[in-house]
Amino acid sequence: MDLRISDEVRQALTDGTPVVALESTIISHGLPQPRNLEVAREFEETLRGSGVVPATIAVFDGAPHIGLDEAGLERLADPQRMRKFGFRDLALAVATGASGATTVSGTAHLAALAGIRVFATGGLGGVHRGWTTDQDESADLQLLSRTRITVICAGVKSILDVPATLQRLETLNISVAGYRTGEFPGFYLSTSGLPVDWTLDSPEQCAAVMRGQDAVEGPRTALIVANPVAPEQQLDPALHDRVLAEGLAAADSAGVKGQAVTPFLLKYLVDATDGASLEANLAAVRGNVALAARIATAWSAR
Repeated sequence: MDLRISDEVRQALTDGTPVVALESTIISHGLPQPRNLEVAREFEETLRGSGVVPATIAVFDGAPHIGLDEAGLERLADPQRMRKFGFRDLALAVATGASGATTVSGTAHLAALAGIRVFATGGLGGVHRGWTTDQDESADLQLLSRTRITVICAGVKSILDVPATLQRLETLNISVAGYRTGEFPGFYLSTSGLPVDWTLDSPEQCAAVMRGQDAVEGPRTALIVANPVAPEQQLDPALHDRVLAEGLAAADSAGVKGQAVTPFLLKYLVDATDGASLEANLAAVRGNVALAARIATAWSAR
């Protein structure tokens, strides 16, 4: 595969300079123009301001790109030109010369392939509600069960079955730790109300766990560092619960199934909260990018 690693990222990996991978679907499909391009630049500038090299990942004309220049970011920010690629789509995209943004599973795979260990995103996919009758589970989980990467996220998307997702993460041997919290974050919310077994209190501790993963020499699974959005930046919990219940009912009434459920519900929340859910999402990603920079720095100091 023709993996296009930018000169900046390649040099950083050679020199031991910290690098953080960034997924691209939030830019191409999660935000309106022109704000999406502004946010893409913001995330990269946050990392560079911390002495970390950003590696935004996307596929252009069948070639996976690890690290984008300004022209690449501008291209990524045009949703009409970008599809959405998970891991399962990568071979098809490469073979057909397609272009698209990468989801968590696509980004994690390509980042690990390039030798990048730290990855910042918003919320993971997981087990969907009603799984016992319609067995819908995000490809993120299986991919992370065989990929040695550290994912800094705000938990899993709160529209999912969070307890079932945590059970699946345990079954798949994916390590989960709360960052300075004993409760699993709730994506838009600071907490899901569910406990985590482990709490990490510093970037250095996170890096130590990463080294421990390598020392144990077990299956090459991921480490999830669950970093909650600040309480003052979260979506109002009562509003979240009410609108989510309405959205689930609307999806059921409209017969929305499978992969269509997540984008339907996310859009419903944005519309019904007058954009407040989107602002909470962005606040979470900002916090995750900043923490990822500190973890990557601690990791590179080994």
